[in-house]
Amino acid sequence: MARILIVDDDSDVRRMLRLVLQRSGHEIDEAEDGAEGLRKATAETYDAAVVDYQMPPPDGLELLGQLRDLQPRCVRILTSGALDLPVVMQAINRGEVSRVVAKPFSRQAILEAIDDAVAARARLEELCIGARSDTFGVQRRQLEECLSGQVLTLALQPIVTASDRRVYGYEALMRSSHPVLDSPTRVIAAAEAHAMLDRVADRVAQCAAAVLKTLPESANLFINVHPGELADAEAVRFRYEQLRPWARRVVLEITERSYVLENNTWRDAVDSLIGAGFRVAVDDLGSGYNSLSVLAALRPQFMKVDRSIVEQIERDDRKQRLVELLVLFAKATGTQLVVEGIETEEEAAVVKRMGADLLQGFLYGKPTPNPSSTRTPP
Repeated sequence: MARILIVDDDSDVRRMLRLVLQRSGHEIDEAEDGAEGLRKATAETYDAAVVDYQMPPPDGLELLGQLRDLQPRCVRILTSGALDLPVVMQAINRGEVSRVVAKPFSRQAILEAIDDAVAARARLEELCIGARSDTFGVQRRQLEECLSGQVLTLALQPIVTASDRRVYGYEALMRSSHPVLDSPTRVIAAAEAHAMLDRVADRVAQCAAAVLKTLPESANLFINVHPGELADAEAVRFRYEQLRPWARRVVLEITERSYVLENNTWRDAVDSLIGAGFRVAVDDLGSGYNSLSVLAALRPQFMKVDRSIVEQIERDDRKQRLVELLVLFAKATGTQLVVEGIETEEEAAVVKRMGADLLQGFLYGKPTPNPSSTRTPP
């Protein structure tokens, strides 16, 4: 049984259609013009709509065009005794009309049109579901490939002191050599879709341990933590246990856009990491919606200012004032301010003059697997 909307300004046609369709087991709703039909389509859901072409505005084609946007799954059937063929063909090509039935039509013709259109929609949906299922399975296999071998690695970008450009540490950025999941965003999106974030995080922690074994004793390592990790405090403790020998040199970055405060278990996870000697940074400060809330809740040892605030800061008084305020806040709370995304000497000069502690960006080196290949300008 389908739920069908009939829209026709001829009451005799509506009555005939209602009787025919109800006898076939369908549930019927009626409207006498396009405006009423649109109101009903906005308030209710239909499996099919049988709409007359010639009606007071909006006419049948206008109504079906709006109905397509309101209810994409609704089968849209146009009826008329005087069709404007070019106009109707354009509507069909745009996907606004599923079937066209010429008036006068027989009982059998309208029933077949509805049944065929509904069945065609069902077959298409089955194909789409099957295709999505196949794609989902392929993506999972690709993610498994990423998690095996050496597909996922870390590239290091230097973070330098503002005073003398000495290398303070490196941010570890995930890289993927997979032919399809070939970027961090694609790997993370796949991991989120398949509930495999923990396994990706495990791999990143393993890579970080290998990196720490080779870094100079004076170098710190900043590691990005996905907010999904913080849902399981026990898993977090177990994952970062392998990094405890270097805990004092490890800074875990939690993005300010992560909605971390919506997770009731985040505090246990973060507290356990801080208790083990790790330090915390709020990343991408200024790019999200809840900067102050995250700062107040996490009480980080580092704040990382987003590139969007730094870009061409030498030309923007408001950006300069914002960085000045962040510097004051950092000093008042004992937090170190890291300014990310610095690409020019002009940007570097401005944020250094304002009192930023640490600087990061292409000016000091691009991410590379080998820290010795990064450059630090004199």
